[in-house]
Formats: sequence, structure tokens, C-alpha cells
Amino acid sequence: MGSFSIWHWLIVLVIVVLVFGTKKLRNIGQDLGGAVKGFKDGMKESDKPAEEIDHKADGKTIEGQAKERTDKVSS
Repeated sequence: MGSFSIWHWLIVLVIVVLVFGTKKLRNIGQDLGGAVKGFKDGMKESDKPAEEIDHKADGKTIEGQAKERTDKVSS
């Protein structure tokens, strides 16, 4: 009833690979890695002063038209 041995973990790993497949597990790993990288980049960006942050718009005004919200919440 103690901790699991290496054989228990290998059996669990084999079952997970059989259920999900290697391609799906690889895609999940890439998505998770991309999310972690994006989070780290965001944390680094928040440490910079506002003048140093490179904005994508480059000071340009984005033209657009606001639409009125038509759905109403009934009480």
C-alpha cells in the first residue's frame, strides 16, 4: 500500500499511450509548451517600463465602427 513502483508507472504510461495515441500526446505537449512560453514572455514584458514595451500598432489609429448591442437581458 506504499508508493507505486516503476512498473506501476510504466503500465500507466502504456495505457495512456494506447488510449490517446502518440500524435495526440505530442500535440498536447506542444500546446502546453507554447502556453508556458507565452506566460513567461508575458511575465518578462510586465517587468519592463511602459516606454520599452514594443506595441504592435506602432502608434497608428485603428479605424472601426462600434455597433450597438441588440440582445437584451430579461429580468
